[in-house]
Parts: sequence; C-alpha cells; structure tokens
Amino acid sequence: MLPDLLSLPGNFVASFSAPFGSFADCHALFENFAVISETYFIYLSKRLGMDTILFGYLQTTFAVIQLLGGPLFGRFGDLFGGRAALSLAYLCSGFAYLLLGLSTSVPLLFLSRVPTVFMHGMQAAQMIATDLSSESERAGALGKLGLSYGVGMIIGSTAGGLLISNYGEPFAAYTAAAGSVLNTMVVMKYIPADTKSVILAKENKPEIARSNRIFSVKEILRLLSIPGAAGVLVLKAITGLPMGVFQSMFSVVAMDHFKLRAEHNGYLLAYIGVLQMVMQGLVVGWLTQRIVEKTLLLWSILLICLVGLAMALMTNIFQFCLTCIPMSLGISAFYLTTNSILTKIVPPTDTGAMLGLNMCVHSLIRSVSPAIGGFLFESYGFSSFGYMQFLVNLFVFFCILIHRAN
Repeated sequence: MLPDLLSLPGNFVASFSAPFGSFADCHALFENFAVISETYFIYLSKRLGMDTILFGYLQTTFAVIQLLGGPLFGRFGDLFGGRAALSLAYLCSGFAYLLLGLSTSVPLLFLSRVPTVFMHGMQAAQMIATDLSSESERAGALGKLGLSYGVGMIIGSTAGGLLISNYGEPFAAYTAAAGSVLNTMVVMKYIPADTKSVILAKENKPEIARSNRIFSVKEILRLLSIPGAAGVLVLKAITGLPMGVFQSMFSVVAMDHFKLRAEHNGYLLAYIGVLQMVMQGLVVGWLTQRIVEKTLLLWSILLICLVGLAMALMTNIFQFCLTCIPMSLGISAFYLTTNSILTKIVPPTDTGAMLGLNMCVHSLIRSVSPAIGGFLFESYGFSSFGYMQFLVNLFVFFCILIHRAN
C-alpha cells in the first residue's frame, strides 16, 4: 500500500506518522479480507438455500452480537491500548472467517457470526487514528483512514470474485482468515503498545482517573451525560437509519432490481470503493479545513436528503452510479464530522468507550434495518428507500435549523 501512498501529494504523505502509515496499510489489508469474506458469505447463503427473510435474520443476529460487543470493545481499548484492541479484532475476524469456510449448513453459518462480537476492526482503527492525531487534525486523520478503507474495498471486491471463481468458495474464506492472522503480526510489530500517551503528551493533557472495569454502566452514563454526546448519537441513529436500510438490502437490490451478475456486482462495489477513497481521503479532509464542522454536518444532511429524492426517481444502473457520487460525499462528510465531534467532547482516555457507543448506534441500525428493508422492498419497491431517506433527513435538517435559530 505504501507505493500507492507515495504517489499522492507530498504534504498528504508527510502527515502520516510512521505508526499511522503502517496502521493505515494494515487496515487496508483488513478491509480487503473483510470484503473477500463478505463476497463469499453472500453467495454461500444463497447456495445453502436461505431466502430473503432468513438472510435478514442472519444479518440481524450479526448486528445484535456486534451491538453487545461494541461498548466492551471500546472500554477494552481504553484500558489496554489500541494495539491490543486491534489485535483482538483481527484474531476474532480470522476465527469468524475460518468458521465461515467450514460452514456447510445454515446453523453453522449462524455459528460463524458468534466470534464477530469483538470483530470491530473499524472501531479499533478509529481509536488509533484518534490517539495519533490532535483535535485540529482529527477529521483529516479519520478521512485518511477512509482512504485505506477504499483501497481494501476495491482490492477485496475484485479478489473475492477471482478467488471464488478460480479456487472455490471456501478457499476465499480461508484466505481471509490467514490474512487476518498476518494483520495481527503486523500490528504487534509496528503499532505502539500505548497510543494514548502520544496524544496526551502532544497536547499536554494529564491522564484522568477512571474505572478499571471493562463493563461499567456508570462509565457509560457518565459519557452520555457529557453535553452534546447523547444528541450527536441520536442524530446519527435517525439520519443513519435510512442509509442502513438501503445498505442492508444492497446485495438484494443489485441482483433482483438491477439484475447484476456476480462479476458486475464486484465492479459496482469497486466503483463505490473508489468514490469512498476519494471522498473520505481527500475531499472531506479538504472541506474540514475550510468549513466549520457543525456547518459541514448540516449541509451533509441536506445533501443526503436530496440524494434520497434522486434515488427514488432513478430508473437504471447508470443513474444509480451517477447518484453514488453525491451520496458518497454526503455520507462521508456526515460520518467523519460526527465521529470527530464525538472524540473531541470526551477526554483522550475515553475516546475508545465513546467510539464503542458510536458503534452501538451502527449495530442497532443494522439490527433493525434488514426487517425494515425487506418489508419496504417487497411492499413498495426500490423507490421506497429513496423516499424514506429524503423525508427523514428533510425532517432532521429543519429540526437542526430550528434548534440553531432558538
């Protein structure tokens, strides 16, 4: 991945510290193997005869398991460091991929979701990016993390299809499992054991006394009582629900509505990966340096709202590909600014726990999205996703405007 980074502008590369550069490469590999396994997961579920409803139950099970693990994983990262958290995420990922490769029935497929309780690679990556960046650099650092996500998505979607076509479905899962173990070795060698000390020393902030318990309701309530924290989390839940509903049904929409074959679906995912890489890694970082985060957040909600209306009116895959451009910009700006705000309103020693609560919101959305998405798609068709996104975000946009006016 480093040769690709070296082709970027000099000031962009210079902003990567040595630990951050190694960590970004490692995260790109993680996303690569995650997409490979996800490609196999979708087609394995079809081969085992799972219908849309049962597949929705499986996705909901996955979301609930991650919902339970998110806060615990965040506290684990705060107590034992980003390196330990990222290593745990990669090991759990590898075990989940191994079980996936061994799955020959629907019950085994459900069982393969159990290790995902701590498979929070993105959350761990955000912890380390937060620890290695100052508050003024936070949004840009999280955006560069999105660059590695895009690289992994592009390579993974292509590699997953090639591995399944040439070597069979289980081989793709075993490759992802082996890659996760390799990632763990890279993390243990190149990531500092205590990344939080970096930002504490950089900003001359003392370490605050805190509970040493991994699960503490008191600590969770304390974080939620911080002014602005609960509001941002609720905002993410409401705005993120329509996007989560569409994403949960994306594979079904690609096959049933747009009639895409497996290789074409891979090309579409690679295209979306390129857009995410550009928007998160370059465009949004540039915008955060010129626009106040709260203002950028408001306009990203409006953009997501208008994209929803465009989705409702589109009729073919070409129009969808065009709509993906503003969609990627709006979603990237929304998630990067909210993540940046959440990590700034808590002490550096609590960023992992706050990101854990943030991940709970995503998991909660994923737990209810398949049921909502399946109902909307079966009852009202593809356009219902766009109308839902338009109406919900229009409501949120005007609520924020009224709140700011008062």
